[in-house]
Amino acid sequence: MSDANFIDYVKIFCRSGKGGAGSPHFYRDKRTAKGGPDGGDGGRGGNIILIGNINKWTLLHLKYKRHIFAGDGGIGLGQMKKGADGEDIYIEVPLGTIAKNAETGEVILEITEHDQQKTLINGGRGGKGNTFFKSATNRAPQYAQPGEEGIEDWFILELKILADVGLVGFPNAGKSTLLSSISAAKPKIANYEFTTLTPNLGMVEYYNEKSFVMADIPGIIEGAAEGKGLGVRFLRHIERNSILLFMIPVDSKNIKNEYKILLNELKEYNPELLDKTRLLAISKIDMLDEEMLEQLKPEIPEVPYIFISSVAGKGLNELKDMIWNSLNETND
Repeated sequence: MSDANFIDYVKIFCRSGKGGAGSPHFYRDKRTAKGGPDGGDGGRGGNIILIGNINKWTLLHLKYKRHIFAGDGGIGLGQMKKGADGEDIYIEVPLGTIAKNAETGEVILEITEHDQQKTLINGGRGGKGNTFFKSATNRAPQYAQPGEEGIEDWFILELKILADVGLVGFPNAGKSTLLSSISAAKPKIANYEFTTLTPNLGMVEYYNEKSFVMADIPGIIEGAAEGKGLGVRFLRHIERNSILLFMIPVDSKNIKNEYKILLNELKEYNPELLDKTRLLAISKIDMLDEEMLEQLKPEIPEVPYIFISSVAGKGLNELKDMIWNSLNETND
């Protein structure tokens, strides 16, 4: 998917349907000139509903359709016939989408499963026909209820990618190369910063037909939580990952310091991210021999770590073992 087609944030205006008016009708036929009340209720207004679709990966389809209106309910009729309900509108969204009120920022709902349906706004209720108001003391009510107005408001839809493992690291740390090496994903790879401008997902196969999902998040730089570089645009995607796999290249000037900077950016964005399980992969080790790797160990932060080379295929099976074991511990 091209960068221009990956949309993870849209603002939309929605209006649910107005309820239909109840009928104040009285029964009439050729034999009955003044029958009793027989006005039916109005139909309800249409709802606006979000529905999860596992085959969608972006909110692009909503970028150019930002005004969404549900149908109005039909009016009630004589012979106690209820008006037709207004047409519901279903908005398909990727898994991991949340809906917020645009003004208050309040989270209204989230969609995390395929075919899961949640109502964003309800349509107005249909008005009661005069039949409803008939009683022993009021045998011929002349009135009926109008239908309720629908609801209209601005909403924000945000996509937070669902993945078991999120790759965290500075630009050009080797995240895309790792993802392409252990999954079928084919992210863009080049030797310059911000090659990855959109999150990429890959299904990593493990033993005995087991698998987990890994997400390559665009690189973080110092100050990202304040909007520098790509800013917080993609940090939200890390919030849904079960495990954070930090990636730091072996030729980093200071591995501990780089890890500390990455950790601080996550803390500044959302302190709860520090509660997630953290692993560390020291990448690009094909540059060094075993003796040099041993000398590096005192410089590694106190977090479960592994040396890997995606290009040479070193340590990749051991990395998958580490991730799988951590996922099982996290989900216990």
